[in-house]
Amino acid sequence: MQLPVPLRRALAAAAAPALARLLALSLAALSLGMPAVAETPAETRLGLGMGAETVAPAVPDAALAARLFGAPQDGQVIVTRQETPAPSWRVEAEGRTLGLIGSTWELASSTGYSGLPLEVLVAVAPDGTIAGAQLMRHNEPVLTLGISDADIAAYVDGFAGYDTAQAATRAEGLPDVIARATVSTGVIRDGILRSARILAAAQTGGGVIDRVAYAPADWAALESMGALSHVRVSMADAAEALAGARQPVTPSDAPWLELWTGIIDTPAVGQNLLGAQRLTELAGALGPDQALLAVMSRGLQSHRGTKWRRSGRFERIEIAQGPVTLVPMAEDYTQISGLSIEGAPELKETSVFRINADPEAGGLDLTRPFRVTVLTARAGREGELLVLPVSTEVALPEPFRVAPPPPEEPLWLQAWQDKQPQIVVVGVMLAVLGLILFAQEWIVRRKRLWLWLRLGYLATTLVVLGWGLGAQLSVVQVIAFIHAVLSGFRWETFLVAPLIFVLWSAVALGMLFWGRGVFCGWLCPFGALQELTNQAAQRLGVRQIAVPQALHERLWVIKYSLFVGLVALSFYSMEQALILAEVEPFKTAISMRFMRAWPFVLYVLVLLGAGLFIERFFCRYLCPLGAGLALPAKLKIFDWLKRRPQCGRECRLCETKCTVGAIDPLGRINANECVLCLRCQVIMNDENTCPVLKRRARGAGAGPGGGMGGGFTAPPIPPAPASPPAPPPLTPTQVPASAHAAAAGVPGPLQPPSFRSQQERT
Repeated sequence: MQLPVPLRRALAAAAAPALARLLALSLAALSLGMPAVAETPAETRLGLGMGAETVAPAVPDAALAARLFGAPQDGQVIVTRQETPAPSWRVEAEGRTLGLIGSTWELASSTGYSGLPLEVLVAVAPDGTIAGAQLMRHNEPVLTLGISDADIAAYVDGFAGYDTAQAATRAEGLPDVIARATVSTGVIRDGILRSARILAAAQTGGGVIDRVAYAPADWAALESMGALSHVRVSMADAAEALAGARQPVTPSDAPWLELWTGIIDTPAVGQNLLGAQRLTELAGALGPDQALLAVMSRGLQSHRGTKWRRSGRFERIEIAQGPVTLVPMAEDYTQISGLSIEGAPELKETSVFRINADPEAGGLDLTRPFRVTVLTARAGREGELLVLPVSTEVALPEPFRVAPPPPEEPLWLQAWQDKQPQIVVVGVMLAVLGLILFAQEWIVRRKRLWLWLRLGYLATTLVVLGWGLGAQLSVVQVIAFIHAVLSGFRWETFLVAPLIFVLWSAVALGMLFWGRGVFCGWLCPFGALQELTNQAAQRLGVRQIAVPQALHERLWVIKYSLFVGLVALSFYSMEQALILAEVEPFKTAISMRFMRAWPFVLYVLVLLGAGLFIERFFCRYLCPLGAGLALPAKLKIFDWLKRRPQCGRECRLCETKCTVGAIDPLGRINANECVLCLRCQVIMNDENTCPVLKRRARGAGAGPGGGMGGGFTAPPIPPAPASPPAPPPLTPTQVPASAHAAAAGVPGPLQPPSFRSQQERT
């Protein structure tokens, strides 16, 4: 017994990516407050490369089954495991079947945003309606961002009463996706609907045949609609084809074999031919992926023969479609003694066979024509067997096929359509930021313009991007991306959250041009909250604390260690990594707008309080997301922040004014720490602030033209005093007077040592 073709293909397509996505993380997924489950009967083995981990589906107990189907808890509910037609549990109570329960992990290999199993037990009634659903396990990072277990339970409960026959896209009866958890709740919805359709098809028969529609019709109408295929071979035709027969065929217009055949599952054919009660009996004996083929004939020959009674096979009948050839078996045969339809010809034999209609299991594809052939034969004169095949082509008419459901929009495409206004808002913000950064050299020369742009953009980031749209990036998303790259990347997983995807795309592109500061300095709502509160504190006269450079650089180790620790821990236990990720205050301050338990709120207030004295305290020393962005930011192409040779040697003003202390004592900007606030660029271009520009202005004021242009006038220079007349010039015959005294032998004090005689010096 096999699943219908479309469902088998959908199941295989859903399971294939999951087999490549889960590495050693499979056993790390532990249920968080979920109901107890019994021992598992089946296991799903996943793995890549050398190792493999086993994750088994949850098993419903009687109490859970009763709750899902709304049965009395004190009644006797029996839960039985079955592997066919779909792996599931059959639930019975008081002698009747309530339906099937299946696991989304086992049926659809549903994995969540974290890459770990996301399992829901789905209960489907025999009519294809979802009776209930229960979330059994998850390790979704998004579900921890302000979404309680009660919210998720209410969302899953919202699927009760949904009819699986309708398309999932915007269908009535589906619960709304939970805000701030669009990725994970979308994955839950997809897994529930996929699994529910498999369970519904397992109970209703599924396939391509319309087993409900009925309209009265006579024999001629069925033939005209193509429901019955007809072929006639006359005695004259047989005489010509079997000319070498030992017993010649007498030619005439009488039928050698006249054959009618067709698929009669649909009531429009079967009920008209056989009557409602007889069709019900035949259809009740059908297995999944089986169909009813009627073969009716008259003439000299029999389509059944007699050998089937001994061999158990109707060897005269061949049902062929491409390489597939079926021979009906005795256990699949039902003899029909008479027809109830008007206008039927006088028939000699009427047979109904159950045939395999699952092409995946070697059966027929009822969406394509196939041929039914009856082999008639006579012995030849030489003892050989002469065979005359009588063949007709059979096709299931379009009116008798189940209308294929409208193609469902991918979940990510629907999310993008629903979020169009929000995407436009984010797109406008990114366009404005691009203009600011590309025009930074013009903006930083206008201090007041830069200040208003800076504060206005940060306020928009906090209020609109953060509190309004909930678009706060997190280190959890970085970890999820790393796991996706290592274990089977799928764009759909990230496209399902449009705002987050757009922001990450912009941040990735911005890091190539400007570094991590595109996000940390402009697009981080919590960073904006820190800077705005610090600006207010400085306006109120709060004294800022200058952290010594040696201590400042050593404190950087904290955030880089946190990032490495989170990534490493996620490979051991995603659950523990999510707990450690609470070091980020984004969830409390931005996603939940401080509406959280007091310890979390107190933690955020402590960080903001420290930020009043040390600007962007959390960004400097504790933010693991900033540390994670600093690593790829080293690949940036351009360096558009200017420095002067005097920076760090003659002036250290930018170092003391830097928002996050990203400038070292030598005046160099550390790209790993810079948040691109442009404050140092404003200082460098402000003639009233930058000491280098001030000295240049003073030097220019000392030259011709009357000073620095501030109304200063230099005092007049007094004339120099008169000097005495110069002595007459010496002639070559003149020698110093002391030289004459020395020549006369009279030593004098004015005689220099070079003019003294050698005798005198000795």
